[in-house]
Amino acid sequence: MASLAQITGSLHIHNFYIAKLKAKQEQLFESDPDLAQLLDNVAEVLSEHAVTLTDEIAELECEE
Repeated sequence: MASLAQITGSLHIHNFYIAKLKAKQEQLFESDPDLAQLLDNVAEVLSEHAVTLTDEIAELECEE
């Protein structure tokens, strides 16, 4: 099992890329709506995984 520091780092990376994808999606919305939708879908998958990481962090913090 990963350490709290590793999971927290992974969560920060997920949030960084989610923000990047959302920003790029907004830029492309008018010029390439298909790509914008794809980026939104990828951001949604990362967001779901970020929720899982947040839950894991909460569990590890409770154990300490």
